[in-house]
Amino acid sequence: MQFKPYPEYQDSGVPWLGKVPRGWEIKKLRHILIRSSERNRPDLPLLSVVREKGVIQRDIANRDENHNFVPDDLSNYKVVQPGQFVINKMKAWQGSYGVSSFDGIVSPAYFVFNVQGVDSHFFHTAIRSKIYIPFFARASDGVRIGQWDLSETRMREIQFLMPPLQEQQQIARFLDWKTAQIDRLIRAKRRLVELLKEQQQALLHQVVTGQIDVRTGQPYPEYQDSGIPWLGKVPRGWKVRRLKFLCRNVTEQTSDKKPEELYLALEHVESWTGRIHPPTGEVVFDSQVKKFQAGDILLGKLRPYLAKVTKPQRSGVCVGEFLVLRVMEKELSPDFLEYKLRSKQIIDLINSSTFGAKMPRADWAFIGNIRFAYPAKEEQQAIVAFLRQASQSIETARRKIRREIELLQEYRTRLIADVVTGKLDVRGVDVPAAETWDKNPIPNPAPDRNPVEPED
Repeated sequence: MQFKPYPEYQDSGVPWLGKVPRGWEIKKLRHILIRSSERNRPDLPLLSVVREKGVIQRDIANRDENHNFVPDDLSNYKVVQPGQFVINKMKAWQGSYGVSSFDGIVSPAYFVFNVQGVDSHFFHTAIRSKIYIPFFARASDGVRIGQWDLSETRMREIQFLMPPLQEQQQIARFLDWKTAQIDRLIRAKRRLVELLKEQQQALLHQVVTGQIDVRTGQPYPEYQDSGIPWLGKVPRGWKVRRLKFLCRNVTEQTSDKKPEELYLALEHVESWTGRIHPPTGEVVFDSQVKKFQAGDILLGKLRPYLAKVTKPQRSGVCVGEFLVLRVMEKELSPDFLEYKLRSKQIIDLINSSTFGAKMPRADWAFIGNIRFAYPAKEEQQAIVAFLRQASQSIETARRKIRREIELLQEYRTRLIADVVTGKLDVRGVDVPAAETWDKNPIPNPAPDRNPVEPED
């Protein structure tokens, strides 16, 4: 769609706004928001406010999504009704506020307001745009940015741009429609990224388990029974040995780190790909760490289903939650072993051995006894070369799609800001009925590994 500016503009008198469509007015939030302090309804569901979505219902039972303390006595919690504006005052600087769609209660530390003189749907859409968030940051104080506290007095002085009521409703409907289209496209692209990841994992599995001969692109001509139920048949000529006879578990520890050395924690290694994202700035660690050399293979034993497997190109130190494996047999390529350890077959096997409910771990006693099937060294090198080329092609496609997602997100943000500030005129746009927007919804991809948590 090609959107045009309004036919007439007038000077707003506000430097940051500049000219605005004729007929629009500016009100300070103190003329729109009225404090609400109703309490003593512990029977209502708990709500919270997050940056990405605004007001949400809290899932108390889900520990992964809820790390905040909930007191036994909720009588002091503030009541929220649909249409009221709720602010997490400690996180307002990053946009943690919005108009509620739910009945519920929120922490006493939140602000709750009635909204008057403006369509609440429009107000929610506009106030959460990138135009207004910086003003909430300026109205917040604190020694550290993560602990800023919103000043209600200064917040009430924020100026808000308001079109006529009918236009507010049209803008809100239009932006709901367009953002639904953009969000659906983003979900489709995220799903494609997941499919490419699954394709990469499937290819890795087929190659390192001998289901495909990379030299011909076909299955091997002959297979033999490995004698191991989970391993099944392997190509004739492949050897099967326990991992502990192929590599050594290095346990050398130190409390010192040289400036030129690499420091790795689990979060610095990307799941399944093994890419390393080293920390920036000075690294401080409280306990002893393990030493590794360039070419060693690091295998994350904490929550092994994350598949934190990598082969650093330079020496360094790592946290104790890594196993440091050093190949001792000349007949085994470290690069091949890295791919083998990252295959879903091995990761699932290791994960099945974990102990500890909250923080499951695997140990070397089990991992070292895993029987590995591998071909001759020359064939290992052919497999490594094939997987590197295939991974590079898939990763190029994934990077392109991720960039497209970024551009769509930027477009979404810019579109909302331009429409709610009157830079684009959408009054004449025919918005279809909401039930026709998304007749063929696309399933969401796998949940984010770092889910949004309530920000009490």
